Amino acid sequence: MKALILKINQRRPEESKIARAAEAIKKGGLVVFPTETVYGIGANALSEKACRKIFRAKGRPRDNPLIVHVSGIEMARTVAEVPVVYNNIIRRIWPAPITFIMKARKGLPAAVTAGLGTVAIRMPANKVALALIESSGVPIAAPSANISRRPSATTAQHAIKYFKNSVEVIIDSGRSEFGLESTILDLRTFRILRPGAFTAERIRKAFGRRPVITRETMGLGESADAISPGMKYRHYSPETPLFLFTGKKNRLRRILKGAGGRFAFVGSSELSATIRMPGKYKMVLGSRKRPGKMASNLFDSLIRLDSLGAEFAVVESFGQRGYGLAMMNRIRKASQHRSFRSLPELERLMKGAG
Repeated sequence: MKALILKINQRRPEESKIARAAEAIKKGGLVVFPTETVYGIGANALSEKACRKIFRAKGRPRDNPLIVHVSGIEMARTVAEVPVVYNNIIRRIWPAPITFIMKARKGLPAAVTAGLGTVAIRMPANKVALALIESSGVPIAAPSANISRRPSATTAQHAIKYFKNSVEVIIDSGRSEFGLESTILDLRTFRILRPGAFTAERIRKAFGRRPVITRETMGLGESADAISPGMKYRHYSPETPLFLFTGKKNRLRRILKGAGGRFAFVGSSELSATIRMPGKYKMVLGSRKRPGKMASNLFDSLIRLDSLGAEFAVVESFGQRGYGLAMMNRIRKASQHRSFRSLPELERLMKGAG
């Protein structure tokens, strides 16, 4: 099977092309489609058989639940019990890059809920995604469009590399706006299970209360149970061994020089300017003055990293306010929690990864 590539206008989705993609969903097939966060690989959320195809295509563990994408709160009510206390707030927020954990209604496929009594629901702020859901006439279950454990696709080209022979349709609507997956908020405990494009500060402002942030939220540990995507398993890792630098910024140049080897760098333009290495080995995310821009470039940089031929890569650490919380969650997972502050620590990591 070779995927049909459909180029669809992000602002004015062509109805005839949307209908072709929706037909694949209706027939139980898989469609890769854009959202404002990353690209997703979707299937009819009401079909167990269709949703199982997602797991096979991604190589995804069966106990990792799926996010259900809906076109509005009315559709959300068909698959979840929306808490009355949050009803008006959700209406004001949606569409937005935030997913809510709610009690699942009976009859949802086990492939969607991973056998739990809850379901993850979101309304994407993307015209193509919403048009696809409406034309399909069903909620669409869709995790990020990537092979399990690899960086998420933020362009159709990334998705084509992953899925050109395993899905029916890939929609190409340009680059995703945010470049990081949605924030996942458990409405039962008001805990952020996965930080994302909708920041903790925005949640506090919208709900009038501060969300709970744990070590797992920050990417400092893995949850024993996968209540939502992104909690239990290693994610986002490039094939090139990646190490997180947590020391003083002015020491990195000297440390890399002492370590030897062919290194690549992923980080801010400010720190990149202080490091001497061939320009092709620098994956510059952007300026620290524009954290949203840096966040949007993270996955693209991690994907491109593997084409450089570097032996190792070092990624910069960032503060954990605003977008920084989501960035550090992804970076810690992508580096498999391998961090260093000094040359001896880096040499031990190199030895272990060699």
